Amino acid sequence: MFIKVLYSLPSVIIKKSSFLCTCLVYRPLTTMHSNIITKEFGKFKVQVLPALSDNFMYLLIDNSTKEAAIVDPVAPDVVWDAVHKENVKLTTVLTTHHHWDHAGGNKELINSNTNDQLTVIGGDDRIDGLTVMIDTHGVDLQLGSLNIKCLRTPCHTTGHICYYVNEGQDGVVFTGDTLFLGGCGRFFEGNATQMYEALIKILSQLPDSTAVFCGHEYAIQNLKFGLHVEPSNQHTLTKLKDIETRRKIKEPSVPSTIGLEKLINPFMRVEIESVQKVTQTIGDPIKTMKMLRDMKNNL
Repeated sequence: MFIKVLYSLPSVIIKKSSFLCTCLVYRPLTTMHSNIITKEFGKFKVQVLPALSDNFMYLLIDNSTKEAAIVDPVAPDVVWDAVHKENVKLTTVLTTHHHWDHAGGNKELINSNTNDQLTVIGGDDRIDGLTVMIDTHGVDLQLGSLNIKCLRTPCHTTGHICYYVNEGQDGVVFTGDTLFLGGCGRFFEGNATQMYEALIKILSQLPDSTAVFCGHEYAIQNLKFGLHVEPSNQHTLTKLKDIETRRKIKEPSVPSTIGLEKLINPFMRVEIESVQKVTQTIGDPIKTMKMLRDMKNNL
């Protein structure tokens, strides 16, 4: 897996590499909270696009057809800049949930589109521009040669969808505000039972190597909470030190992996006795989930 880093410095042009064509990329985007990076996954690649104060958007590109989808395009100007620089055809919008900092750019993106109509995918009729409603768990979609499985994970919102792409040994999941690096989303429209189902019964069942691209840059605060819950968890301590170093140079913390989250994320560890002891909920992982979320909310 190769990582291409496009630093958001003023007046910087990154030329063609001898081993990978990056095209000419100009990034005068100094207000971004993170650098733009691209991660390669064999048949496809994912470009990490920062937005607002801590949001992430993701440009998913099928390498064979150059067809692309954008996840949660809250900043359309950044999206179109990436689309043009990558020389791809944007056909699809994958919306994880209806909150404005994820779906608030849909209308502008649609109105500024000069190609064929965009297909807007989501699980909630509160999403602007929605053309395909995902109301059943496990629906399969196609993006060029790629298969995208829609995973319904209601809790943060009732219509939250995670999008899973798996091609051979390469898998990624876009988790919006359900699963974060080291944490999970607030239970705004759902409950602990639903978040348990989402994290443990659905996302934890994906291969451990699956790359996790979440909706926000919350890693440091989440990992500090993880150490509050499990002070002796060396995996969490090591990851926190790594992320703190990376954030000093504006490198995004994403992606994590499902396997790593099982080691460092207390919300993915609600069945572990060391976590249940902290919440005094031995034998009741759903109650553990509720208590952890209450602890995090009040920290």
